[in-house]
Amino acid sequence: MSTTAVPREGTRRTGDWARRAPLLPALIFTIVVTQLPFLVTIWYSLRSWNLLRPGSGQFSGLDNYVAVLTDTQFLGAAGNTILITASCVLVSMLLGIGLALLLDRKFFGRGLARTLLITPFLIVPVATALLWKTTMFDPVFGLVGFALSPFGLGDVDWVSSYPVASVVTALVWQWTPFMMLLVLAGLQSQGRDVVEAGQVDGAGPRQMFLFVTLPHLRRYIELGVLLGSIYVVGTFDTIYMMTQGGPGTASANLPFTIYQRAFLGFDIGQSAAMGVIVVIGTMIVATLALRLIFRTFMATEEKLS
Repeated sequence: MSTTAVPREGTRRTGDWARRAPLLPALIFTIVVTQLPFLVTIWYSLRSWNLLRPGSGQFSGLDNYVAVLTDTQFLGAAGNTILITASCVLVSMLLGIGLALLLDRKFFGRGLARTLLITPFLIVPVATALLWKTTMFDPVFGLVGFALSPFGLGDVDWVSSYPVASVVTALVWQWTPFMMLLVLAGLQSQGRDVVEAGQVDGAGPRQMFLFVTLPHLRRYIELGVLLGSIYVVGTFDTIYMMTQGGPGTASANLPFTIYQRAFLGFDIGQSAAMGVIVVIGTMIVATLALRLIFRTFMATEEKLS
């Protein structure tokens, strides 16, 4: 029995490697494209290298990280990143839930309405930023000023006076369709027998939403918040096209600050240290969020079983 077990074990391992072998090129490509540049970035972050000072590429240890973590501009950009991300994701999710609830009902023209509501997510972010800056928020020809002129707010330069709010508005317009689609998929996966049972028990629309629909949508909402946060944290094009991080650094987030430090300040060492800190922070937040979603999924499965 022992002599036959070894060949079987070897055969099983050979079969496992044979099944995994077609995936090796994709794995190697992913490592080359993502991990090697990150390792090079870490190497840059450990050196005091400024392109304006020839011969400055000396090893400096963790000096760049200490300088970055005590830099008021970097800390301000981190605060702006948290504010922009949290505001965009929260408002987009609330609007997405409301629109999904409307689209889950049958009415004339629902297909056309769904297509029109999805359209903002399909527009290139650069075009979205230019649309809001020139067509909506322009103090002379903007539609927002025209709509608010009866209230005495027609000549407000929204991008200059309220840069963060302007950027958040453009991002909310872009990301609301994504949240709406996720929530709508959750609504359409909800069993009709559960809804009918709640209605038979005398639950009203408010009770049905709070105690039946919302718990069912929890996984979809958490997934939307996670994906939206990961993508919105890396927003660069909207800020670059609308505010250039200004006035001053009032609307600069972390990606834009890294761009300024690297391509305008030519400080490769500190910009690399900023990038490493941002990547590590994003990975920590994403890991905690994934664990929360996994626990929610397992708890739901236990209840169903």
